[in-house]
Amino acid sequence: MTAESWGAAIAAATARLRQAGVEDAAADARLLAIEALGGDRTGLISALRDRPSDRAAGRFRTLVERRTTGVPVSRLRGWREFWSLPLGLSAETLDPRPDTETLVGAALTVLPDRKAPYRLADLGTGSGAILLALLSERPRAWGLGLDLAEGAAIQARTNAVRLGLADRAGFVVGHWTEALRHDARLDAILSNPPYIPSGTLEGLAPEVRDHDPRLALDGGEDGLAAYRAIAATAPVRLRPGGWLIVEVGSGQARAVSALFRQAGLRIEAVLADLAGLDRVVCAQKMVGVDATDG
Repeated sequence: MTAESWGAAIAAATARLRQAGVEDAAADARLLAIEALGGDRTGLISALRDRPSDRAAGRFRTLVERRTTGVPVSRLRGWREFWSLPLGLSAETLDPRPDTETLVGAALTVLPDRKAPYRLADLGTGSGAILLALLSERPRAWGLGLDLAEGAAIQARTNAVRLGLADRAGFVVGHWTEALRHDARLDAILSNPPYIPSGTLEGLAPEVRDHDPRLALDGGEDGLAAYRAIAATAPVRLRPGGWLIVEVGSGQARAVSALFRQAGLRIEAVLADLAGLDRVVCAQKMVGVDATDG
């Protein structure tokens, strides 16, 4: 890739990516060029007629070739924008998807007071995406992120520090709600747990199957293992009137809602994502009802 300008290099990269079957070839080429250039969109626009340095051209060529093998752009860059926040990724964190912003929006709706000192927990926090997005919108809230993978908890903590949210966010290694006090009385528990049935993992798109951690994908035989664990232990950690809000996989909303009802929670809403698929289940602990561990 010895183009005389960034514009020509991006055009050549787009053709190369398209030939390799990359769906958003032009957009990916631009993002990789920004990464190689070490700037932003505005910087790239101003540099389109400039000749890349040998170092930047080599970096761009390497990124493009790795993208042709199925490595996602976010993994190549090492970060993903979520809720307008730049979140660093590691091998042990799920690459947060735009669909999960539906969950964040739902939580903000039921936690409307920007001045309230809400107490939150994010189960299977990964990069910390859900918790950090909420803390960025609720400046007096405090939250705890739990993850079974130590590397994920470390990455989430690093993201909190970079975003200036570390004084209101704690991250621990633990299995679902086991690391939470029984008398926690949280205002909301949020989770995007693993929900892919074990037998279908190999059929996932290579960008997901080969690059997201299996621990964050595998939901057990029917994809509902995590929801059962959450339903069995989460209600007692909620205050009366508190919320349990989870992301679900395609076709799982009814089964997850049934699990939460059996745990004594009331289903208040099932929300669709941008594609119109049921994506988020919102359940509430009824006032006057005290749940116990099942």
